[in-house]
Amino acid sequence: MNEETIAFIKPGQAATQHAGAFPATRWSVVMRARQHGEPRAAEALAELCQTYWKPVYAFLRRQGNAQHDAEDLTQGFFAMLLERDSFADVEESKGRLRSFLLVALKRFAANEHERASALKRGGGKVHIALDADEAEQACVIEPATEVTPELLFERQWALALLDTVLKKLRVEYAKDGRDRVFDALKDRLSADGDATTLSQTAALLGMNEGALKVAVFRMRQRYRRLLHEEIALTVDSPSEVNAEIVHLFKVFGSAC
Repeated sequence: MNEETIAFIKPGQAATQHAGAFPATRWSVVMRARQHGEPRAAEALAELCQTYWKPVYAFLRRQGNAQHDAEDLTQGFFAMLLERDSFADVEESKGRLRSFLLVALKRFAANEHERASALKRGGGKVHIALDADEAEQACVIEPATEVTPELLFERQWALALLDTVLKKLRVEYAKDGRDRVFDALKDRLSADGDATTLSQTAALLGMNEGALKVAVFRMRQRYRRLLHEEIALTVDSPSEVNAEIVHLFKVFGSAC
């Protein structure tokens, strides 16, 4: 999924829900990691880390670290986050997870030597499975020298969001036995993301063009909803979802 995927997502389209019905945010995961006696805290936080390691890795690579060193530092950063009381100064009602992690990462990178001597990376708790070779091949490290580590972090954060949403959508279609439909239509999430004509795709799926257009509309609609829900997990209130979508546009609109 590339940045063009968000082209059809207008900020005003975010679903409005009663605050009480909004899903628990990923801040809840962060806060649970602070609580003693929470058996799944480390596991839940590790899931979050597994989702968002690429922005961290990209930031560290853009700072000039070699691939192996960036892998090591990424593990070290998440080991630090998994340390007890790492989130002692975090307030659930304030900030965005993206911003919190970037600030924490910059502090970590600035003190990497001290932290490296103080931390046993991996901590014997959770090991984050990194595929740095895959990340490099996926252009996590952009060649343009003017791209700052901070901007690269935020671009990769946005792409991680999109990738997570696409995987959720794939699972939903697979559960309904519509794997072929998903595979045939996923590139149409972007308005110009598929060069195959509607008639060709319709013939492949045994549908007429009218039914295909409806299927594409419904897939995009569901994708938008899942994206709004995923973004909601990273901010502290439903009212911030629109602002975060606007931020995605700004990140992708920045010159490379």
